[in-house]
Amino acid sequence: MSSPLPIARSPVEPLLRGEVPDAHWNDWRWQLRRRLTSLADLERLVRLTDDERAGIAAAPGLFRIGITPYYASLMDRDHASCPVRMQVIPVAAEARVSDGERVDPLGEDALSPAPAIVHRYPDRVLLLALDRCAVYCRHCNRRRLVGQDDGVIPKQDLERAIEYLHRTPAVKDVLISGGDPLTLSTEKLEWLVSSVRAVPHVEIIRLGTRVPVALPMRIDDQLCAMLRRYHPLYVNTHFNHPKEVTPEARAACERLVDAGIPMGNQSVLLRGVNSSARILEELFRALLRVRVRPYYLFQGDPAQGTDHLRTPVGAGVEIMEQLQGRVTGMALPRLVIDAPGGGGKLPIGPNYVLAWGVDRLKLRNYEGRVVEYPEPAERDCACPYDAVWLGDDRR
Repeated sequence: MSSPLPIARSPVEPLLRGEVPDAHWNDWRWQLRRRLTSLADLERLVRLTDDERAGIAAAPGLFRIGITPYYASLMDRDHASCPVRMQVIPVAAEARVSDGERVDPLGEDALSPAPAIVHRYPDRVLLLALDRCAVYCRHCNRRRLVGQDDGVIPKQDLERAIEYLHRTPAVKDVLISGGDPLTLSTEKLEWLVSSVRAVPHVEIIRLGTRVPVALPMRIDDQLCAMLRRYHPLYVNTHFNHPKEVTPEARAACERLVDAGIPMGNQSVLLRGVNSSARILEELFRALLRVRVRPYYLFQGDPAQGTDHLRTPVGAGVEIMEQLQGRVTGMALPRLVIDAPGGGGKLPIGPNYVLAWGVDRLKLRNYEGRVVEYPEPAERDCACPYDAVWLGDDRR
């Protein structure tokens, strides 16, 4: 058994929900300051296994631990197979590096033409706002950056990132992520969002955040009132299991949507956490009920130390086949692999085309029934009005 890590705080503060005054519990800054970071913290909330203790002991050299008291309250005290627990408490397997795993699995560092910018696709960029998250997920693909200093990227770097946007007119879409941008103060976040909105050719702004899942009390009226000033603005969040869709999380999502902010969800397929059609169906239905559209289901990225959480690709394809036709299309995200080394997102899924003839296709439906689709006689797909439309300079 590993030797205990130093106790994070002394004297011991209350961390259990029933022991903490509501005024503190519902204060997002209190939640961030009191994140669980050590063996001593976690021992107070769950019965740790030897495997978890070994992972916690190894964590300082691997990837930081940080769990808000709110998110920790969702963990099952007695079962290490709890899907919330598996996402944030390390195990010994995290110290292993498997074949094909990379420090920078998506090749982002090579796609950074300016500080805090990743420019992989022609029309959109990722802007990394800070290094801090509300919780540190064990499947994180950006662990080389996130949680190292737990701080804000220097303002001068962000200013240089904004300058890059101004001089790159091809960019129409900016995703602000990190780290989690919603852990910034409302004032600092508004400076960043307004700076991006001031770039004339930027059409939409997206925020990537796990705050509605792990720190829902952050989604307050002041934040929503600020964000609604910068439409068109979208929020993509990251629910992985229906256990995370609590009353607090539902209220946070509904508050954002009521502010006119469309929300999408990006789940990661995680072995033993959500790697079943039943779990994902329940999750996707729960998200639609709070007006969050399932957007992507990611095959896990091969980041170092995550092999024990990744699924075979065939598992995801099989799950999507089980869901196809059995749940509304609104509930079905795109299953994608973010290609290692910077190749971009590649959609994958079941194959429903059995044969592609000259004049017809042979297909199978979700029930396995074979159907035929007739091809049209005319094959010319040119759009004659294009020349008129493009002549109006609307591209």
